[in-house]
Amino acid sequence: MSEIAYQNKDIASKVFAEKFRDISLNVYGINLPKIVEVLPTNLPEISANELRIDNLFLLEDGRVAVIDYESSYKKRNHLKYLGYIYRILERYFGEGAADIQIVMIVIYTADVKRSEVKTGINVGAVVLKEEAAFLSELPSEKIRRKLNRKIKTGEDLSDEEIMEFILLPLSYKKDQQGRAIENAINMAKEIKNEDIMVLILSGILVFSDKVIDDELSRKTKEWISMTKVGRLFAEEAEQKVISYSEYCKAKELVGSSSVVA
Repeated sequence: MSEIAYQNKDIASKVFAEKFRDISLNVYGINLPKIVEVLPTNLPEISANELRIDNLFLLEDGRVAVIDYESSYKKRNHLKYLGYIYRILERYFGEGAADIQIVMIVIYTADVKRSEVKTGINVGAVVLKEEAAFLSELPSEKIRRKLNRKIKTGEDLSDEEIMEFILLPLSYKKDQQGRAIENAINMAKEIKNEDIMVLILSGILVFSDKVIDDELSRKTKEWISMTKVGRLFAEEAEQKVISYSEYCKAKELVGSSSVVA
């Protein structure tokens, strides 16, 4: 498998990949083990009209989780997810994986309701099951007020609150998301713990990539790069690479033997 040089990614993605560990998705109603590693998404070459995978994670139980974000429900998206799974299998089977378990997670923004979605397809030879989260079910304003109060009083944020913070902008409808992203970024900049602040800012950038304003994204990346954490990543991660061998090493750390022979 080809390796990804970290210098080919921006600093926000570097920080996100390093720090987005031991995080649970349970806050969105997805009952899965914690994330222990952010995996590279350099899957086998795709055709020009295919979308890239949003995020790929190694879970605590050794399974690989794909996360995709949707602002609308389309039946054809099931084919896209099958394409993701095929490319993941192509990568890991090619690198000697005897067995691999994949979880397909779809996070729907506030414009999509649960009643509108079919979470998978069954065509006989192939069955696709998706884990779906619906941000329309989150109490956006209640969460925003809670997070703002904790930041103002200097209280620590829990892992669940960090996840709420990162996806808070997408819990607003499309016509409100731009303002919600800007508000969340400004609120995050007031967090006194720089590690948490940078994690949340980088998470917002990564998760809101499809909808964030280019200028706001650029300014936020500049802010991250000026922090102590951002400078350290820029200096120390310049030559770091992520490869399949690192996936195996990460998997060994969680004591799983079910994915790789």
